[in-house]
Amino acid sequence: MSIAVVVGNPKAGSRTLRVAQAVADTLVDRLVETYELGDNTERFVIDLADVAGELFDYPSQKIDDLLELVAASDLLIAASPTYKATYTGLLKVFFDRYGNNALAGTVAVPVMTGAAPIHALAPELHLRPLLVELGATTPTRGLYVTESQFDDLDGVIGAWADAAGPLVGSALATNNRS
Repeated sequence: MSIAVVVGNPKAGSRTLRVAQAVADTLVDRLVETYELGDNTERFVIDLADVAGELFDYPSQKIDDLLELVAASDLLIAASPTYKATYTGLLKVFFDRYGNNALAGTVAVPVMTGAAPIHALAPELHLRPLLVELGATTPTRGLYVTESQFDDLDGVIGAWADAAGPLVGSALATNNRS
């Protein structure tokens, strides 16, 4: 199984990156045990802050290679902090480089972080539709983590994964059979 973690925070090494990696860790732990997808997991972490300057270069072999890695992954964790009630432009410009259905065959999980629960629906209202437009399968609700929850990521992500894990696992198993 291959996992791509794509983080659209303009600050490298952000808390959003930490959350996204924790989501990937939790899902891998649950999927390996429950769905026997194998413990031979390959993970790619793309912190878009590290390549922000190249996102607007056309063509850019580095960005094209990253896009290819993400499109070829079995599972995508797409994460962004909440900016102006939605995901960042940095994340948008990365995904805008794909054509329609470029993520077909990829199971995606939208993840967003924010200061307060007021934007808790942002992953569902904004990030999920983007992923679906690109052809990704999004079998579960996205995850929204507030700043006050950062100190309890295991608990917050664990509770979310109780419901999300089986749905993600089933989608991955279905994709692996096709």
